[in-house]
Amino acid sequence: MTHDMVTIGKTDIHTTPLGLGTNAVGGYNLFPNLNDADGLDLVKTGLNHGIQLLDTAFVYGLGHSEELVGQAIHDFDRHSFTLATKGAQDFSSGEQVINNDPAFLTQQVDASLQRLNTDYIDIYYIHFPDKRTPKAEAVGALERLKEQGKIRAIGISNFSLEQVKEANADGYVDVVEDEFSLLHRDHETDLMPYLNEHQISFVPYFPLASGLLTGKYTQDVTFPDDDIRSQISDFQEPRYSQILQAVAAVKPIATAHQATVTQTVLAWYLQNPEISVVIPGAKRASQVAANAQALSVTLSPAEYQTIDQAFASFKARPSGKSLADPD
Repeated sequence: MTHDMVTIGKTDIHTTPLGLGTNAVGGYNLFPNLNDADGLDLVKTGLNHGIQLLDTAFVYGLGHSEELVGQAIHDFDRHSFTLATKGAQDFSSGEQVINNDPAFLTQQVDASLQRLNTDYIDIYYIHFPDKRTPKAEAVGALERLKEQGKIRAIGISNFSLEQVKEANADGYVDVVEDEFSLLHRDHETDLMPYLNEHQISFVPYFPLASGLLTGKYTQDVTFPDDDIRSQISDFQEPRYSQILQAVAAVKPIATAHQATVTQTVLAWYLQNPEISVVIPGAKRASQVAANAQALSVTLSPAEYQTIDQAFASFKARPSGKSLADPD
């Protein structure tokens, strides 16, 4: 089965419900030992395997991810895929400051267009909220860029529900991106009902929860102090053991579909009516090709419920974010 296309917000953008997160494409400030050729290969593999949404950001390699994505898409029909990028990080003072000022965002969109080597960006997200700019003003700047044809949809990322409401005061917001997974389900009760009511799409990031939902972890794993995973609450006991137990419930369903745990978890998101596009990242082209196989896994309603129930306890406790917002 191939999934129906999804529509982004109130726009005429139609895309596949499976995208590709590209923080490991040129994100040399986020991951060690990245190679540009691998990054290019990753993006092309996604597009060649029916993945139609590419999600990048200025902060991935401070523009380098956007440049690589711009090179990778060169040989593809620009109208055959959806390009999303994000900005808000201002380095003009020498250190990172989050800035949602309309003039700054306008300048950032122009800079992203150049790096991506394209005439338009399908979805532009304000990557993080700042502390001073009225949210509706920041979004108003993007609305003007939309009228100019530079962007096609307005997104916001890492905004609280209150901030989302403020940003959407004029009804201009098309899509919200935030952390969400079977382990981080806080938004099911607060954010998602609001988005539904206002025809705003939802795109979760970290859908595989730093690899925890791939089934690759075992009980006895340890991380060195300089590994970011050592600071993430999901890897602390007793939560870690509860996660492994829930993941174990996915394994028989995966086996029944001749699929991996990763593909089966992605299939759950693809069938979740609250989610528009899921954007797992990858470090290798083979992972992208494997993730794309999730598009052909169809869970029965009973299997969908079994997975939902296995992770139901994670609905009950606010799990917060895996990583702190930059301030």
